[in-house]
Amino acid sequence: MVKMTREQLLSVYEKQGIEPIIEAFLALQDMVEQLQRRVEQLEQRLTKDSHNSSNPPSSDWNRTPKSLQEKSGKPSGGQPGHAGHSLKQVEKPDHVQEHPLHGTCECGRDLSKGKKRGYERRQVFDIPKPAMEVTEHMAETKECACGRLHTADFPHGVDAPVQYGPNIRSMLVYLSQYQLLPQKRITEAMADLFGVAISEGTVNKTIQEAYGRLEATEKAIKDAIQGSAVVHGDETGIYIGGKRWWQHGFGTALFTYFFCHPKRGTQALRDDGVLERFIGRLMHDGWKSYFDFDCLHGLCNAHHLRELVFLSEECRQRWAGTMIRHLCHIKKAVDRAKAAGREQLAPQTLIRNRKRYEAIVSCGNRANPLQKERKVPGSRGRIKQTPARNLLDRLGKHADETLAFMYDFKVPFDNNLSERDLRMSKVKQKVSGCFRSTFGAQAFCRIRGYISTVRKHGLNVFDQIVKCFDPSVNQSVLLPQGRE
Repeated sequence: MVKMTREQLLSVYEKQGIEPIIEAFLALQDMVEQLQRRVEQLEQRLTKDSHNSSNPPSSDWNRTPKSLQEKSGKPSGGQPGHAGHSLKQVEKPDHVQEHPLHGTCECGRDLSKGKKRGYERRQVFDIPKPAMEVTEHMAETKECACGRLHTADFPHGVDAPVQYGPNIRSMLVYLSQYQLLPQKRITEAMADLFGVAISEGTVNKTIQEAYGRLEATEKAIKDAIQGSAVVHGDETGIYIGGKRWWQHGFGTALFTYFFCHPKRGTQALRDDGVLERFIGRLMHDGWKSYFDFDCLHGLCNAHHLRELVFLSEECRQRWAGTMIRHLCHIKKAVDRAKAAGREQLAPQTLIRNRKRYEAIVSCGNRANPLQKERKVPGSRGRIKQTPARNLLDRLGKHADETLAFMYDFKVPFDNNLSERDLRMSKVKQKVSGCFRSTFGAQAFCRIRGYISTVRKHGLNVFDQIVKCFDPSVNQSVLLPQGRE
């Protein structure tokens, strides 16, 4: 930008008149407005953290966490009646060691010759040092009278002269896909804990085997999700070979399904087909691609509350604070009705809450009117709206989806289930950096979806992974049956 002195401006005025001065003033005015908007955006970005945006808690650098939930008044820790997990003595221990009494009494007599009155018992719980066991299979060979040799069949699953058994292979998958250890650390752990020298190639090959054995199970999980009444959906960024991909997750209270794709939007969802036959209600955070599918929708109010907190605290929007209290009020009413065994709120309550909701949105629209802004010459795309305007548009256009939890008690208030399902994917990347290959990401999605499903059924994860390698398990679909 060229800076002109007073004398230069006067010279331009004397030679060309007032018009060039007016044009320069208007251009400067536009520039100041743009810079003001830019400064506001940067200031708002600095004030965003996990409590007023979708930023993760790890990005908070100087904030004391504050929950939107009101305090219950109960003391922290376990509540009365809570089933504890402390150690308790058992009636029949595995080993018993007696410790005879030695020494002398104050009277001078030898205590070893005293009259026995019983024992004081103390028990130590520990795990014996594990050791690898080797089982040899010997297939008998006999010669027929005609001279031909015949050998007995080996058991199913005994396919090589030497191989690892189902427990060791399951441990490799457990440590890699559930405990999220890198392959090098897995080999070190197996050597230290079990005395087994395993290569990283063996770990990778075992993961590939588990991936293949869980193909039918993954399809069964996907079918169960497609037939559910309410499904949670979300996506998160992952890196494969240094390139940005997306991990998509869909889940219910009992099932979890993951897949990865280089795209985030509609193309990824159509390529996988998980939503093509789904006719229930999909809970999500308002990502526009989900609305391209012909099913019912529900929006995550946890996202709405964080955005409303930002508008209330940083932008001083009074209507936002009112909306926070109203949404929390409706949630409490729904929770009380559920606790009382009711299946819906009273019709007059529904009408009253809906009118109040619409009145708050109208108040927000008056405080944030639509403005016709001049587009900057040379700029691309549509002009960005303010955060308040974007949220008001969503709350107004998708009021039914926002308040779905009020009308149907099967619909949750938020989409936290899906976010919990995807959280371990971020932990995996923090530990390992990124996936080296597309197959590695695909294997993680399939196996992790199975593990999440197993956990939701309340089953032992390791025992269920063993089924993938146990030759006695003949079923191809390892769908848990622990809960209905």
